[in-house]
Amino acid sequence: MKKTGVINSELAAVIAGMGHMDWLSVGDAGMPVPMGVKKIDLALAQQLPSFIDVLKNILTELKVQKIYLAEEIKTENKEQLAAVKALMPDVEVVFVPHTQLKKDLAKTHAFVRTGEMTPFANVILESGVTF
Repeated sequence: MKKTGVINSELAAVIAGMGHMDWLSVGDAGMPVPMGVKKIDLALAQQLPSFIDVLKNILTELKVQKIYLAEEIKTENKEQLAAVKALMPDVEVVFVPHTQLKKDLAKTHAFVRTGEMTPFANVILESGVTF
């Protein structure tokens, strides 16, 4: 049995299979997931687990070089934006319109659905390299 980090077997397998510049998305309970994209549904109830808790857990195992966030998070969910930036202070942030972020989900290896119930709590993580 895995002792630390991501213990969800589906999520751990996706992370282990990612290479440089591959995308993984994490988001709120209401984000529409495009057909054909693997959805790893961790949502149990409203706010369980939270977006930030899931993101923290993923970052224990995934090297991230860039993130993509919805432009709207700047005005509609400043608290989540601050929390994301605090978790990854040295990671490049690209802001795109929410409509574009939803379209870009089709390019991700998987979408991790949380129980988050706040607006625009969605991110695309671009994997980096550890060497």
